[in-house]
Amino acid sequence: MIVFIGSGKVSAEDKVVVWKSPTCGCCEAWVTYLEDEGFNVVSHNVENVVPIKNRLGLKDPALYSCHTAVVSGYVIEGHVPAMDIRRLLNDRPDILGLTAPGMPQLSPGMASIIPKNYDVLSFNEAQQAEVYSRY
Repeated sequence: MIVFIGSGKVSAEDKVVVWKSPTCGCCEAWVTYLEDEGFNVVSHNVENVVPIKNRLGLKDPALYSCHTAVVSGYVIEGHVPAMDIRRLLNDRPDILGLTAPGMPQLSPGMASIIPKNYDVLSFNEAQQAEVYSRY
């Protein structure tokens, strides 16, 4: 099954698995945002997400955010917009994942579903990052 949403498509195989704090409202808001965007999301509440980040290959705290997800083998860290996840799944670049480091105030799950005033970075296994999208 393929669902067409906006400018990209989300396959049923592209399940997003999220690890987050049970007390973080913005994490839950990001999960709801992705579901509203057509993603199949499975969410796990954990007390400490850092060991999961490390197990997935995300080791540089400068790239961390409040929640961590995986979709089709890619790490998605923090408040990454759905359009960037769709682009990632469409292009399938040779990277470890995407991150919106910190907690960008005007990002999906925070104060705006329309991303503004922050960068989404791609990063590799060596933790080298570059701008993937600029809002």
